[in-house]
Amino acid sequence: MVHWSGHNSSVILILTKLYDYNLGSITESSLWRSTDYGTTYEKLNDKVGLKTILSYLYVCPTNKRKIMLLTDPEIESSLLISSDEGATYQKYRLNFYIQSLLFHPKQEDWILAYSQDQKLYSSAEFGRRWQLIQEGVVPNRFYWSVMGSNKEPDLVHLEARTVDGHSQYLTCRMQNCTEANRNKPFPGYIDPDSLIVQDDYVFVQLTSGGRPHYYVSYRRNAFAQMKLPKYALPKDMHVISTDENQVFAAVQEWNQNDTYNLYISDTRGVYFTLALENVQSSRGPEGNIMIDLYEVAGIKGMFLANKKIDNQVKTFITYNKGRDWRLLQAPDTDLRGDPVHCLLPYCSLHLHLKVSENPYTSGIIASRDTAPSIIVASGNIGSELSDSDISMFVSSDAGNTWRQIFEEEHSVLYLDQGGVLVAMKHTSLPIRHLWLSFDEGRSWSKYSFTSIPLFVDGVLGEPGEETLIMTVFGHFSHRSEWQLVKVDYKSIFDRRCAEEDYRPWQLHSQGEACIMGAKRIYKKRKSERKCMQGKYAGAMESEPCVCTEADFDCDYGYERHSNGQCLPAFWFNPSSLSKDCSLGQSYLNSTGYRKVVSNNCTDGVREQYTAKPQKCPGKAPRGLRIVTADGKLTAEQGHNVTLMVQLEEGDVQRTLIQVDFGDGIAVSYVNLSSMEDGIKHVYHNVGIFRVTVQVDNSLGSDSAVLYLHVTSPVRHELRQVEWVTRNKESRLTFCFWAGPLARIIPFFSFSSWPSPCKGLSSSLSFVLSQLRRENKRTFIEVLTENLLISHHPTVASPEEFRSLRLSFSPNLDDYNPDIPEWRRDISRVIKKSLVEATGIPAQHILVAVLPGLPTAAELFVLPYQDPTGENKQSAEDLEQISELLIHKLNQNSVHFELKPGVQILVHAAHLTAAPLVDLTPTHSGSAMLMLLSVVFVGLAVFVIYKFKRKIPGINVYAQMQNEKAREMVSRVSPPESRAHIPQTELRRPGQLLDEKVECQLIGSISIVAENQSTKEIPTYVNV
Repeated sequence: MVHWSGHNSSVILILTKLYDYNLGSITESSLWRSTDYGTTYEKLNDKVGLKTILSYLYVCPTNKRKIMLLTDPEIESSLLISSDEGATYQKYRLNFYIQSLLFHPKQEDWILAYSQDQKLYSSAEFGRRWQLIQEGVVPNRFYWSVMGSNKEPDLVHLEARTVDGHSQYLTCRMQNCTEANRNKPFPGYIDPDSLIVQDDYVFVQLTSGGRPHYYVSYRRNAFAQMKLPKYALPKDMHVISTDENQVFAAVQEWNQNDTYNLYISDTRGVYFTLALENVQSSRGPEGNIMIDLYEVAGIKGMFLANKKIDNQVKTFITYNKGRDWRLLQAPDTDLRGDPVHCLLPYCSLHLHLKVSENPYTSGIIASRDTAPSIIVASGNIGSELSDSDISMFVSSDAGNTWRQIFEEEHSVLYLDQGGVLVAMKHTSLPIRHLWLSFDEGRSWSKYSFTSIPLFVDGVLGEPGEETLIMTVFGHFSHRSEWQLVKVDYKSIFDRRCAEEDYRPWQLHSQGEACIMGAKRIYKKRKSERKCMQGKYAGAMESEPCVCTEADFDCDYGYERHSNGQCLPAFWFNPSSLSKDCSLGQSYLNSTGYRKVVSNNCTDGVREQYTAKPQKCPGKAPRGLRIVTADGKLTAEQGHNVTLMVQLEEGDVQRTLIQVDFGDGIAVSYVNLSSMEDGIKHVYHNVGIFRVTVQVDNSLGSDSAVLYLHVTSPVRHELRQVEWVTRNKESRLTFCFWAGPLARIIPFFSFSSWPSPCKGLSSSLSFVLSQLRRENKRTFIEVLTENLLISHHPTVASPEEFRSLRLSFSPNLDDYNPDIPEWRRDISRVIKKSLVEATGIPAQHILVAVLPGLPTAAELFVLPYQDPTGENKQSAEDLEQISELLIHKLNQNSVHFELKPGVQILVHAAHLTAAPLVDLTPTHSGSAMLMLLSVVFVGLAVFVIYKFKRKIPGINVYAQMQNEKAREMVSRVSPPESRAHIPQTELRRPGQLLDEKVECQLIGSISIVAENQSTKEIPTYVNV
């Protein structure tokens, strides 16, 4: 362990340890100190104790003169403190064993210590006295306050485990962390090992319903859920950067395994937009995830990334924080001066982007803040990144052009602010030469640094890179002692650089001078001048540019298409931005664009692309829902249950909300804002309670119902409800995954009934004589032993229709997560494309996307009658419409763009355009049309594909008695074998996405309607 004391200091400290492989422990240590840049060393064992075995050396980051040494915890628990750059030490005994230390970023004497028994201690006297803060702290999940975001500099953020194994986010003062003084900024529990405090942001994760949800607090304000695109459905997330008031995150989505998508946020870290897809990832030595993304030092907004395209990994570069990416242009000539024939986009330069975890090696890519234009990296030229035929490349113009400098891997060290580059070969053999460049890698000179070849272990330069002194350490042989070689290049220069030795250099991207909204000009030493630079010259000047479209990224919910326009994604409704708006107020109406954070452009199109304040429209309440905060529909007797009221549209500030808990208690609220944290209620009795919510404003009202089962602790979960229709009746098929169930009770309630109907059998049939041509609201509650789930479909009954099976381009399956929300949204897209291609009025078309893979849908041609009762279509009219649809589908005229660059063709699969009309005498003159063809197909797809489909978020499997299973599946195909997995083998959310789930039909309900028909419910779309 080698440490250079600090900036402008000649002191070097070295801690060596002898590890006995036979004993499996450290048996000896030595501490060495140099005061002349490593020319001579003094052994300090007598000053720290001749028998003392040292394990680690720490240096205070805000005062490099303060040194702390830890003893080997297997021998004793002590620390040694020095305040004079390691010249003298004081020893202090500890009553706990330190595993790691965290120094305060500003206060040099404040330290946090994490013990081996998961306790966190604090010291305000540089380790001389310690005080316990908290027990049960999660490793590496404790943080100091961030200046500017926290008012108290001594505030500590930490994640702690409760006695029952849950994790909580806590904050407290370092010297006053009692139970009464601890705060819980995030209500409730969080996922274990998920707390991150970084700059102005705090991140936590909470898994519910089998899916992880991510929350962020900006500048220590209230937490908000991070908004990714609707169907990202993340399995994993890593915060890459929080620089300049913006979050750069890598997200592994539901359909990714070894790649991640890069997302970039707004200033608050809430709304994320896609920056780059399918970035390569790998596992580090300790199993940690490593993303192939590199932030170039010294140039704001510049990143390199390795993207996987068709199983090939290629390197891309961006100068504007991911708004635009391009491949790297290969060098024109190779090392010998021969021309390189490499034509974009078929051939380009590819770089390895892994940064060394060893502080004494430079890694395979390097850049420095003090040398903003110089990038050195290993890689290859070709169609993809390769682990063979690796060479070294350098760019001295910030990645615009590259030169090959070596045919083998080398470690490169920056000296004199990049004025001198030192290269040392990566090899397992001993070496005695190194290479120097004084002109940013254009030419190299060979120098000998030792007379005897040395096995090099590492290289150390003075912090700040302002001098020309470096230390090489290694061994002459595998059995020899450690050797240190001081290399001083001062004698090469005879003077310091003057003003005339520099030239201006303008940062650009392929000739475009405006980078992140500004033109920046730097000072660079002229290549022919051989002088020592000393301190970093920095940028010479910066001038803002006029704003253009290139300075704006797409806003949340929008995607950039091939014509450069940002258009709404298929799942996004731009009007939803005003749903939390109150009449008389205003909101920012997005133009579809948002300025790249930290972009400094002015005027130009800024006004045109900036979101505009707009008066809030008055809206009646719509889309009211009531759910529990944890996503379950059970509660424990005597415990708080938190109910969340959600409203898609309506004036949230001027809406009266009335909540009846069903146990004789009701409450009222004057606006939804007062209910943001949910409504807490305690049920003192066991049973099923009908919770109702009524919202009213001056423009209308809406209501919602929830059945809450209050029981003993929840053991089972109901996971899915599917609608199926067949022939002249409508059948509800419900399927769930759970542990052993003692009983199953389905509850069904229709709008014509005042209360639920309970059925102890697996099916229930009845007649809806009142169901005619209008839509009817229905809710279904299915109860397992201790869990309820509700479903609110709409049932309609056209008298005649035509049906047609649709299929799609195979690439649609790659984006199909097989969840109801996606099927509903994509049904709207298909319907819109059919209307645009055929000109048929939207009222005639109904599209229902079916569950499972491959993706299929049912198209219905429905009769339509205008409000006056005139112009009612006949069977012949429907036949003509059907023929037009089939004609357009067969001509491949129906297609849509799922996302930029992803075109989907719609095909006619099975043509069943004949009317399904009941001609029996009992029902002459009217159609008994239940849209049974839809449901018949739905049932077939459900049985055939659902067993094979990977379903995210399922964490418990069905396990039923054989007799009950046979009874409940008698109407469909025989049951397949099911997995029996105990609770102790539950998977984490990331693993659940890779598990195959089998679904067993549990029960069904048949609905027979007089003189009418119904249609399939789960993917019903009629907009």
